[in-house]
Amino acid sequence: MYSKNSPLQEQDAFLQQHAPMVKRIAYHLAARLPSSVMVDDLIQAGMIGLLDAAKNYDVSQGASFETYASIRIRGSMLDELRRNDWAPKSVHRKNRDIMDAVREIENHTGKDAKDEEIASHLGISLDEYYKILQDSSTSKIFSLDDLELDDGAVASSITNSSSPTPLENLQSDDLKRVLAEAIDSLPEREKLVIVLYYNTELNLREIGAVLDVSESRISQLMSQAMIRLKARMTRP
Repeated sequence: MYSKNSPLQEQDAFLQQHAPMVKRIAYHLAARLPSSVMVDDLIQAGMIGLLDAAKNYDVSQGASFETYASIRIRGSMLDELRRNDWAPKSVHRKNRDIMDAVREIENHTGKDAKDEEIASHLGISLDEYYKILQDSSTSKIFSLDDLELDDGAVASSITNSSSPTPLENLQSDDLKRVLAEAIDSLPEREKLVIVLYYNTELNLREIGAVLDVSESRISQLMSQAMIRLKARMTRP
């Protein structure tokens, strides 16, 4: 997009031009993060992703720069969040317990695991189960890029700085197909939350208004949907 040897003024102009996109992505992510996460930190990480996108963008790959850059920007922000994971170990452990419960129930019944069934399987009350989902949502940002196939292939080959190999393309296409099928198989309300959040890019408060439920309930549904997806897409 610009030469590595360009004057600083040209780089500054480039950053200013695309700063609104970085800020939009940062505030979209921040809408479901704890207040302890500073939007300015996300923006700073996003600017690094933007510069990285400018250096590695290849028009021959078919994606527009804005599409390519938005993926690199968001990925840079998520990397920053992962490096500074604030979730207690207990939250991760309880998430794994829920994932195992969902997998066991659905493998046994062949149907979507219901809230009451999951809580009963875990030996806790429904209120305690919802509290775990809420803690999960306020302690971790869920990303579809975190969902992996059994062989560990990830769905982000477009963000690779070098051209993907044919095998990587096949793995990426296979993962996208599996992920799309898994999302389509979610309970209707969970699927709608995922679509509104990732495709329509509504925040949790806006999704709550669409579904006429509280923001905290949308937060729980988001956590449950992501846990259910990972349970269905990964090995025990």
